[in-house]
Amino acid sequence: MYEDKTLVCKDCGAEFVFTAGEQEFYAEKGFQNEPTRCKACRQARKANRAPREMHEVVCAACGKVTQVPFEPRGDRPVYCSECFAAQRA
Repeated sequence: MYEDKTLVCKDCGAEFVFTAGEQEFYAEKGFQNEPTRCKACRQARKANRAPREMHEVVCAACGKVTQVPFEPRGDRPVYCSECFAAQRA
């Protein structure tokens, strides 16, 4: 059903192969667009991202001090990752 495609990276202009397996994976995930960057450019782009700003909070369930990637507003409880997972289950 799927066949390998040769695409051109929009950053470096190099050709790269969008394999049949990758196309199937994209379809399973519901992705509509083909990749626009080669693997090396994708990795370089990820490496250059700014680190997330973390905020220290106290878990509303267990009282443990933890860090979250958002600034709590104060009107809702904030949980550590273990208590958050337990709340979802």
